[in-house]
Amino acid sequence: MVGKKKVWVKVLVIIVLILGALWAGFPILWMFLNSFKPNAEIFAWPPVWISKGFSFGAYKAIFTNPEQVRFFINSYVIAGLVVILTLFIGIMASYAFSRFNFVGKKVINTVIVAVQAVPPITLLIPYLSLIVTLKIYNTFAALVLTYMVFTLPYCILMTTGYLNTLPKDLDEAVMIDGGSRWRALWKILVPTSIPGLVSVGMYTFMQAWNEYLFALALTKTNDMRTVPVGINLLMGQHSYEWNQMMAMSVLGSLPILILFLFFQRYFIAGMTAGSVKS
Repeated sequence: MVGKKKVWVKVLVIIVLILGALWAGFPILWMFLNSFKPNAEIFAWPPVWISKGFSFGAYKAIFTNPEQVRFFINSYVIAGLVVILTLFIGIMASYAFSRFNFVGKKVINTVIVAVQAVPPITLLIPYLSLIVTLKIYNTFAALVLTYMVFTLPYCILMTTGYLNTLPKDLDEAVMIDGGSRWRALWKILVPTSIPGLVSVGMYTFMQAWNEYLFALALTKTNDMRTVPVGINLLMGQHSYEWNQMMAMSVLGSLPILILFLFFQRYFIAGMTAGSVKS
């Protein structure tokens, strides 16, 4: 009886997981299929699954439009810079939190956690005022610096937790051999922390790539817009380019999907490693 009960529990769990996957995956499938349809078929009833007018026209329109190509370039540049700067600064800050005791450490930790709890929309007006005052409105610097305010706390918390799992003997061994703390950090600890850093880097990239609110408020010209804002710009005053919106959404989802497919092993390992304290 116990064995049969376990089997039924497993079957039930599998069914629930399959239903959950279908529920989560259906909008993505629908978005993908609609990107190949003419606008007239997208809202047809009954729904048209395989379009009779199947076409790559929406994708061609995007790739042949310099303005829309620029949206993707901007997103890649901004997200890349945010990842690089966040990891560089976050690694050094995390090393300090993990290896040293200093005045104000607990206060700074509290502030870092508090920043994570603040809804980003409440900071929109203050940041807009600050960016305008600094005269960097409508620049990459405005978006990069703003995004880092939200990505750095997570990076520091996660990386500190990961470094806490590494014994201090590693640092001491390098210094006994005549090396510096800088060398111990970048030659020993960082390579050992690759799983954790990959997960942090992926999260940071997703945050910067998908962000819409600040990208809209802190830029004003189309040559500075990012992909999420570019999708919104396809909503015209009198008509919506639904198929292009779907195609652009598919293309905008690919970087995240590719990153996860290639680095999922590191991502899963890194998300859990920081929670284990040696």
